[in-house]
Amino acid sequence: MSKSSNKTWKIKLHEIIYEADTPSGKLFDVVLLIVILASIILVMLESVKSIDAKYHEFLNISEWVITILFTLEYFIRIISVKKPLKYITSFYGVIDLLSTIPKYLSLLFVGTHALVALRALRLLRVFRILKLARFLGASNNLTKALKASRAKIIVFLFAVVIISIILGTIMYLIEGNKGSGFTSIPRSVYWAIVTLTTVGYGDISPITPLGQFIASMIMILGYGIIAIPTGIVTAEYVNKDKVHTNTQSCQFCSAGNHNDHAEFCFECGHKLHNE
Repeated sequence: MSKSSNKTWKIKLHEIIYEADTPSGKLFDVVLLIVILASIILVMLESVKSIDAKYHEFLNISEWVITILFTLEYFIRIISVKKPLKYITSFYGVIDLLSTIPKYLSLLFVGTHALVALRALRLLRVFRILKLARFLGASNNLTKALKASRAKIIVFLFAVVIISIILGTIMYLIEGNKGSGFTSIPRSVYWAIVTLTTVGYGDISPITPLGQFIASMIMILGYGIIAIPTGIVTAEYVNKDKVHTNTQSCQFCSAGNHNDHAEFCFECGHKLHNE
């Protein structure tokens, strides 16, 4: 009886954490999305020296609260799957870990002036933004709907924003102390957007060889993004089979996007807990 109740408890927890077709699953995703966005904003504000000097205590406490929440989420995800090691070594598992440990590592290196370079580990917290990628799975359903064009534009802009934040953070890490104008993450993200869109105001420019190399790659990437014909993307979506899928995830192998009314996982063959 205890084994049965434990199994039911784990299944319900798995449905909330990994799926979004139930009210509780949708609520969890919304709360998680809000917390992730809040963590990104805190990291960006912390890089602005004037704001950090004035609100350092508030930013630090808020960061600890979010770090603890992400830590609990990480362990709950491990508990709710049949094969924890597969989640731990998966892409999202590694990202979840990388986005959590820097705050704990900062406790080990406080006041260590000889290890100033290790402060760069704090910037790993920006990798939390990659956790947002799990929400893009919902776009699979939107792109198969009649009004898919509007969803495609939103997803495309969302991806561009993610790329801009990541590239801006990387440039801040490389050029931040070189006197080249990359004084904070928001300013670096601004530069990444200007460069990615091929506008190129020229008010900020990298001066290190590595920074200039990355800037060149961003310029080429921006050219490629603009050159992609939207008609080809639209045609590709239209030609897809209109088979409705849901967010049900297999508790054994974590495979998702199963067809409606599917009884077994298409990846490992285990029975799904659909009711």
